[in-house]
Amino acid sequence: MIDSYRPLWERTSAMLGRVLTTILLVLAASATFAQGIQLSAEQQRMLNQLPAAQRQQAMDAIRQLEAQQTPSAQQSINEPASQAPSLASDSAVDRILSTVEPRAEARSRLVINLQPSGTLSDADRSALAEDAVLRELTGSRLYVLDDSGVLSMRGLDPIPLLGMNVADINRRLEAEPYLSVFDVDARILAQTLTGAEALRPFGYDVFESKGATLDAPASGPVPPDYVLGPGDSVRVQLFGNVNGIYEYEVSRDGILNLPEIGPVTVAGLSFAEFRADVNKRVKEMLIGTQVSVTMGQLRTIRVFVLGDVNQPGSYVVSGLATVSGALYQGGGISKVGSLRNVQLKRNGRVVTKLDLYDLLLRGDTSSDRRLQPGDVIFVPPIGNTVGVSGAVKRPAVYETRGNATVADAVQLAGGLAADAFGKGARIERIDGERTTIAVDLTNIESSRQRIRAGDTLIVPDVLPSLEGTVVLAGHVFRPGNYQWRAGMRLTDLIGSPEELKPGVDTEYVLIRRETQRGQPIQVLSANLGAALQSPGSADNIRLEASDTVHVFSLALGRQRVIEPLLEELRLQSTFDAPVHEVQISGNVRAPGEYPLEAEMRVSDLIRAGGSLTEAAYALEAELTRYSSAGGSGRDIEIVKVDLDAIRKGVASADFALREHDYLIINRIPDWDSTWTVTLEGELQFPGEYRVRRGETLAEVIERAGGFTENAFVEGSVFLRESLKEQEQEQIETLARRLEADVATLSLQSANDGGSDTLTTGRVLLDQLRNTEAVGRLVIDLDRAGGRGGAGAAVEMRDGDRLLVPQQPQVVTVLGETQQNTSHLFRENLSRD
Repeated sequence: MIDSYRPLWERTSAMLGRVLTTILLVLAASATFAQGIQLSAEQQRMLNQLPAAQRQQAMDAIRQLEAQQTPSAQQSINEPASQAPSLASDSAVDRILSTVEPRAEARSRLVINLQPSGTLSDADRSALAEDAVLRELTGSRLYVLDDSGVLSMRGLDPIPLLGMNVADINRRLEAEPYLSVFDVDARILAQTLTGAEALRPFGYDVFESKGATLDAPASGPVPPDYVLGPGDSVRVQLFGNVNGIYEYEVSRDGILNLPEIGPVTVAGLSFAEFRADVNKRVKEMLIGTQVSVTMGQLRTIRVFVLGDVNQPGSYVVSGLATVSGALYQGGGISKVGSLRNVQLKRNGRVVTKLDLYDLLLRGDTSSDRRLQPGDVIFVPPIGNTVGVSGAVKRPAVYETRGNATVADAVQLAGGLAADAFGKGARIERIDGERTTIAVDLTNIESSRQRIRAGDTLIVPDVLPSLEGTVVLAGHVFRPGNYQWRAGMRLTDLIGSPEELKPGVDTEYVLIRRETQRGQPIQVLSANLGAALQSPGSADNIRLEASDTVHVFSLALGRQRVIEPLLEELRLQSTFDAPVHEVQISGNVRAPGEYPLEAEMRVSDLIRAGGSLTEAAYALEAELTRYSSAGGSGRDIEIVKVDLDAIRKGVASADFALREHDYLIINRIPDWDSTWTVTLEGELQFPGEYRVRRGETLAEVIERAGGFTENAFVEGSVFLRESLKEQEQEQIETLARRLEADVATLSLQSANDGGSDTLTTGRVLLDQLRNTEAVGRLVIDLDRAGGRGGAGAAVEMRDGDRLLVPQQPQVVTVLGETQQNTSHLFRENLSRD
């Protein structure tokens, strides 16, 4: 009787389908044009980091791109998700975001790197070294503009930078006269959202798909509750008295014609019901025959994904598809759609509602129903939302249901983090105006209070400081936090030299101390080496809770550790309490600025600077003392420091330091002087000799063993590099003059034919150009014999050379004679 009504049911279904398709065309068209381009998570992050003005500029460009790429409603309805237009053209959006030039706005963060210009004169460099403010500005520092976009830098008037790009900012800073000694390199940092502003809606990114789908596999096992329909393929195997394997497809009218059995109505039956029906028929009709029923190729069905989804439309899905799989096909739920009230409609009625939080938070798929042809998955607008920020495991914006409490919101966020301070939680609420409500999450009654739509629950962290600890840092093998106890001393923290890395500076250990929270910090130092040798001495200082002990390396710079401490001291300084810092420069291992400790003396500053170097002048140093002249000026006093007495332990010489004292350790005179002279020829020991300042030629000759018996002292040649340079300059001057004369002659020769004179001038010019300076200094060693006289008293210079030839044995006769000849020298012969 039911079969007789099937044609009427089919006609009614077809008519309703056409009407529903027409309605969906209109709905999908409006939803498609309304949804806009969907940005990826990375693109959304880039957009959020832009300043407000540039963010609006990028959004306008993306809207123009959206207008060009919006698909037609018919295409969205008729094509599956894999063929529908993409959510966004990634390359086009990335180009838009990358071409937006950041500009400074209120509260913008800037990194400004100021480095001394390479074209500075010596005077400018000296001024830069002596100006404490310029030294402080040197380097890369972070600045934050105020609410009006104005930059504040120490030593400068406020500088407005609102609306400027990086190039404009660099030019503006370079125009400041006080910064003219620097090369300026400024950068605008991205505006990173933090706290409640950084919260994102929970769960939406899970269902966003770009071409990927979550279809059920067609080759997997078919569950017993699978509902058969037209297009499904069924495989029937008979064995026993009757043997055979048959595979048939369910016809459009939902009937399956089985051999030996006849037509079987299967539409609307579950797979388990169909299999039981076939088994019953075979037992009744085919005695001695058994049957095995399995599913073959499953049919595809068309469903509709509508409402607040990213790609509404109709989709062809597998017969095993569920609601969540269809949502993947639809590109996920849009940010205004509900994750907790997804409706599955069948024949115009809501058959089930799916709360995706059950799937996402608990893995519960019991409500994820399997789809049937013509099903409609409808996503209504999102319900009430609350934000949960701070020290929770999953900060996000969550959709709530019913009368949600604070405890429910915390549970949605995964619970409190390990470092959460539950007693200090608060709710930020907009109720006509912004209000804040304190919440104690450790109290059950407080956690049960209702949380309203739009509320943001903020759970703070516990304070970062560790109570009852001391911190060991620096050049040690085991840095970290250690338990503090009353009476603890330095050697209790560092018990032996084996705990220190090689190359450690044991004479200067820096200790940062906080007396009370919010109070000015103190800086102390200790001689760790002396403390390890004598644990009972005053060098083994007592440690307090929250102390930070830093051990330095002799090879690595220590200013990266000391500079932040100095910055803290500068921030807490006032007119009546000037900054506690001193400076040491010159011949110490670690020159620089150091904190001024209580009762700090000259020897302590030298110890902080890594002690004297090998080249240090250890007899005397100079200390420059700056003091305020009643607030109207600055007085400078030069104090001589008796280093020799300090090194010998004279207490009166090791005086106490004051704020801004500047100690200079000089270098031993001529420490780097390495003058070398060369003696060649007829000397007992010719070669290179190192000479000291003021050493004479006679002294060097004596060091070389004196002249040999065959030395021709009168013919010695003394060469000096400085004279050679002077001669070369004179030769070049003469060459330039001669070149000018030759040019004049060339003009005159064209008129009077004086070509010979011009040729001679050019020959002389070439000879002069090829002449090499010698640098000879005429000295008289004949009278001195190398031990006295003006020649022997010549003070040596770096690069000097003395060439002593051998005594000649011949006398050469040249000039107006019949024949130029050379004769053997004999003492008894005269010139005639």
